[in-house]
Amino acid sequence: MNAQAQAQAQAQAQRQRLDDIVSLSPLLPVITINHPDTAVPLCEALMQGGLKVFEITLRSEYGLDAIRALRKALPDAVIGAGTVLTVEQYKQAEAAGAQFVVTPGITLPLLEYGLQAQAPLLPGIATASELMSGYQLGYRRFKFFPAEVAGGTAGLRALSGPFAGVRFCPTGGIRQNTAADYLALDNVMTVGGTWLTPEDAVATGDWARVRELARASLAELNASIGSAEA
Repeated sequence: MNAQAQAQAQAQAQRQRLDDIVSLSPLLPVITINHPDTAVPLCEALMQGGLKVFEITLRSEYGLDAIRALRKALPDAVIGAGTVLTVEQYKQAEAAGAQFVVTPGITLPLLEYGLQAQAPLLPGIATASELMSGYQLGYRRFKFFPAEVAGGTAGLRALSGPFAGVRFCPTGGIRQNTAADYLALDNVMTVGGTWLTPEDAVATGDWARVRELARASLAELNASIGSAEA
């Protein structure tokens, strides 16, 4: 098997792993931990609301520790690392127990490492040219970021023409009342959002509010899926 064929085979295997993860929920909470004691109760509340997959960003100093704590405390959840910018951060996230990795953009070193990494990579793109860089290596699953700025649902519909078989997790600027519009698109596999973890609710430990927000958001998305299939 030549190098290109091997890369394609590795990408296909990683793609299947990502598909298995996102199939667990149409909604991916994007979470930045600003206090180490909030990670576990926050994600417990989200799980009680019906969510199972979480992206813990490395935007704060507590990201890696939160991933470690969540893997230990919530074995039934799937914990990913987001805002990964370098291969070194990728390796740190894997060492902390991240089960998938999300980047806001792409670099060749990140794409190449992601093909053989323990945790599959969901690379971030905003343009067709960026998508093609990943596509050439075999990637067919991408984060579309920042979704609203990069064209929103219209941008994703435009990408569906030349890139059949590519599916996206749009993130960035999406709200509870717009998430269903994204999920209705054939090339969207799940929707990432930060609205599920309001800063004031997290700061005061209002986990009941977080739980109900997750439950309501998930119910709305599942209802939109059902009506689309009817």
